[in-house]
Amino acid sequence: MKSLKVVVLMGGRSEEREVSLRSGKAVYEALLSKGYDAVALDIKDTNIFKLQEIKPDVAFIVLHGKFGEDGTVQGMLELLDIPYTGSGVASSAICIDKVISKKLYVYEKIPTADFMILNIKDFDNKDTIVSKITNTLGLPVVVKAATQGSSIGTSIVKSEDEIIKALESSFMLDKQVLVEKFIEGVEVTAAVIGNENPTVLPIIEITSENEFFDFESKYTPGMCDHIIPARIDEATEEKIKDITEKVYTSLNCRGCSRVDFMIDKQGNPYVLEINTIPGMTEMSLLPDAGRAAGLEFEDLVEKLLKLALED
Repeated sequence: MKSLKVVVLMGGRSEEREVSLRSGKAVYEALLSKGYDAVALDIKDTNIFKLQEIKPDVAFIVLHGKFGEDGTVQGMLELLDIPYTGSGVASSAICIDKVISKKLYVYEKIPTADFMILNIKDFDNKDTIVSKITNTLGLPVVVKAATQGSSIGTSIVKSEDEIIKALESSFMLDKQVLVEKFIEGVEVTAAVIGNENPTVLPIIEITSENEFFDFESKYTPGMCDHIIPARIDEATEEKIKDITEKVYTSLNCRGCSRVDFMIDKQGNPYVLEINTIPGMTEMSLLPDAGRAAGLEFEDLVEKLLKLALED
């Protein structure tokens, strides 16, 4: 294993580029500390030929958002016959798309908030769209760009006057927007590691200084807390673990993922979304869950690398 050449793919062109660079640097240093022949590659301005020059034995993908978490880079690596960490092409493309994954949650009978899907053409008639949202879901609602991560393009809307502005922000990033019924309660996240036999790591409760766990809260020290173990009862914990494993296997995930939940006032958990390439920064949730399970960061990185080579 230690003789392997590992290329760490980081940076990229998405809105989450800076977070990816931080995650990638942490993974690169962890691999070096473990004795691997690691190369860090910011793929913003590079292409397929640079990868061919490096000739890696395996790629560690630490790209967040579009052009990295959406199946595009995975497809390129498949063509080059380079093993890689994380989920495959189809699974990556499905999981990053909140609209498609929501439809699959319904099919698989996975609990998720009531929702509606809007296309850019729907935005032509602004009066109709406002009444459609309020009549279908009521208020408040959560407006989300379909394929963004780190809460980019996400707004909580509490009044009719805020709807158009929220939709404008989301449609600037995507041609489809997901509008969900707002669930008031406790936000938790469950990280998963594994391939055919995944393991759900200790559940983390998330609190934020802002209205919700937005981009600023995620990546600014002091703006959020990760509470481990989450302050939930044993029955709810087991329910969340079961749902997490079902989401992971239903969407054919591999390597690792993180499933985010809201628990309502009655104790019912609802899946918000799944993240197939969770952050690996000093403030990220997956490393915290790993440490709670007895996996130090360097060991977590090595475990994910080994999972990439299982086949």
